[in-house]
Amino acid sequence: GKMTTRLKKNRHSRGHVTAGHGRVGKHRKHPGGRGNAGGQHHHRINMDKYHPGYFGKVGMRYFHKTRNQYYCPIINLDKLWTLVPEKIRKELAEKKDGTAPVLDVTRAGYFKVLGKGKLPNQPVIVRAKFFSKLAEKKIKEAG
Repeated sequence: GKMTTRLKKNRHSRGHVTAGHGRVGKHRKHPGGRGNAGGQHHHRINMDKYHPGYFGKVGMRYFHKTRNQYYCPIINLDKLWTLVPEKIRKELAEKKDGTAPVLDVTRAGYFKVLGKGKLPNQPVIVRAKFFSKLAEKKIKEAG
């Protein structure tokens, strides 16, 4: 929302020559430089005090970084069953003959299964590109 014109300070200053910017120290365009200018010079105190570590580099440079190699979206065990509709999960829980649904997490766009949270005590077969040790253990324990 825009502020209505009549409420602006400028309206109040009409008829006063300097509009609140004084005659002696005049209102000049960009007396400190524009934007982040002078971070290493006349604005050094502010930078050092409130933005430590703003200047300089850190780490190594990686030329031609291809993001594909690192694409590995993860899913945790506690969210695993959200890939299966609740109704189907209930049906499978009631069946006692030990039929395990096959959860292909890559189909849902996840590559790696991590072991956060609890798995409900019902058998399941999980397909994924990667598992963490803990995830593997917990899935085995669930059946």
